[in-house]
Amino acid sequence: MLKEQNLISEIKKLKKKKKAVILVHNYQLPEIYEVADFIGDSLELSRKAAETTAKVIVFCGVDFMAESAKILNPDKMVLLPVLEAKCPMAGQVSIEKLRKLQRKHPEAATVCYINTTAETKAVCDICCTSANAIKIVNSLPNKKIIFVPDKNLANYVSRRTDKEIISWPGFCYVHQQFRADEVKKAKEIFTRAETIAHPECPPEVIDLADYVCSTSQMLKRAKESKAKEFIILTEVGMLERLKREVPEKKFYSAPAKICIQQKKNRLEAVYNSLLLERYKIRLSEEIRSKAKKALTKMLEISYGK
Repeated sequence: MLKEQNLISEIKKLKKKKKAVILVHNYQLPEIYEVADFIGDSLELSRKAAETTAKVIVFCGVDFMAESAKILNPDKMVLLPVLEAKCPMAGQVSIEKLRKLQRKHPEAATVCYINTTAETKAVCDICCTSANAIKIVNSLPNKKIIFVPDKNLANYVSRRTDKEIISWPGFCYVHQQFRADEVKKAKEIFTRAETIAHPECPPEVIDLADYVCSTSQMLKRAKESKAKEFIILTEVGMLERLKREVPEKKFYSAPAKICIQQKKNRLEAVYNSLLLERYKIRLSEEIRSKAKKALTKMLEISYGK
């Protein structure tokens, strides 16, 4: 425990010395929360990355998140503490196959989930997150939408729009593990609990939920709901955030699903990242500038800027 507290103290000192900000995704370990300047979901973190005046951004999450911060901050140093923290879903898009799909549907707009590489964002019209996907899709004039890479989020959006959604066959390996029978069993055990699911879950799981929303929207719902117990259908790290922010209520999983990529970040890695200024995110200006258009459009629609 002493070592952990020492690391937290040293990280805070380094952060001040280097004029750095540490952005932390909801799925990170609780120990990482202790050094965070801001904790949130992909949309919130994107906004914070766009607004920060810090000289250095340390992103405790996975690769596409740090890339997004670099896209929005070309003149700042953006660090990913663990180089191997890569989102499998972001790697499921083939640019060649996506371009072929775009040629097949020239009248369609291409919406990419933020869980994509900078290269993917560069060939798309606009980004979205789980918090704003429906709003983004419905804001577009196109009647046909190519949606990459999450088929489950695409399915969820398709139920809430009149537009034709052409979905990519990708998925989040964590949310894909949730099964309807497990959720039904959890609901039988925790009869008074409200069930909240992430839209990356399979359709049959979403159909069992009382609410479907992003991780930070889950936090808002938990605070505002009259319910005292909740079954949370997303990566298990979110339960730690909920217990921290809403200690008077109880949160359950069905059962726990873990993203090993998000959990690769440790305090020691964050400390070394700041101390040694590693690992720096680098993007070609051609890719970055094209990807920025998609990200900026999303932020403008989401926040009216």
